[in-house]
Amino acid sequence: MAAAASASPDSEEGSGMDAEEGQNPPPGSREDGEPDQDQDPAAIAETEEPEQPESSSSPSSSSSAAAAAAQASVSNGGDQPGPEKELVELKVIWNKNKYDVQFPLDSTGADLKQKIHALTGLPPTMQKVMFKGLVPEEKTLREIKVINGAKIMVVGSTINDVLAVSVPKDATQQEVKSEETKKEPLCRQKQHRKVLDKGKPDDVMPSVKGAQERLPTVPLSGMYNKSGGKVRLTFKLEQDQLWIGTKERTEKLPMGSIKNVVSEPIEGHEDYHMMAFQLGPTEASYYWVYWVPTQFVDAIKDTVLGKWQYF
Repeated sequence: MAAAASASPDSEEGSGMDAEEGQNPPPGSREDGEPDQDQDPAAIAETEEPEQPESSSSPSSSSSAAAAAAQASVSNGGDQPGPEKELVELKVIWNKNKYDVQFPLDSTGADLKQKIHALTGLPPTMQKVMFKGLVPEEKTLREIKVINGAKIMVVGSTINDVLAVSVPKDATQQEVKSEETKKEPLCRQKQHRKVLDKGKPDDVMPSVKGAQERLPTVPLSGMYNKSGGKVRLTFKLEQDQLWIGTKERTEKLPMGSIKNVVSEPIEGHEDYHMMAFQLGPTEASYYWVYWVPTQFVDAIKDTVLGKWQYF
């Protein structure tokens, strides 16, 4: 009994200590779960595990991924490049300069003028582009049968050159027009009647009234000159020359030397014209040609003078 009694206080003390230890919180914490203010913050940081950030992609990485995906879709099945344009090799000649050019065969004359502008600096409105006559702006090179190695002749002057001579030329043309209005029709004047009264030549080229055509590839023949002899006109575009041929001789005239071209329908034969090339400063220098088919009149004026002179 004494032994049991003596042991019980110890057991009670031990039980009390155990209970007391069970009630005491672990070091560094308080009963309410908050960290002790007196504890070292470094120790607290060691006991806490850092939170792992959620995996997410930034906007820039998303954009890069989207661009890569788009590029992959294009390379694996996107738009395919169109067929290559058929090119033709040309030799463009202007002012003693030669340019070797590769140009799409299905491009128009207007496109060609833009290319020439890039090569020479000549504005398209001041260019006279020739391949077997003036090159139509609305037609393609394929339509006018341009082939590899074709020579494209370009005639034209820069704006400064035109401005330097525009005033005298304008004055000359106005003087010619004013004199023409004062006079009777050319075909009624005595100097022309003696040629026209011979009648239309049998071998003159056929005319197409109301039509405008490009210059033919062969000389214009079967016409009369002022003396009543036969004359033919040959347009040498490669040399930028007009050849006036008669039975006796052939005159080779640079087109730039021809000051003006005038024409008038022949009364009673309006499908033919009488035409004069002004080779000097006055009317005395006119070289007259009779029975020019009307469909070629505008083409002759444009080829000799060039549309750029009316700029």
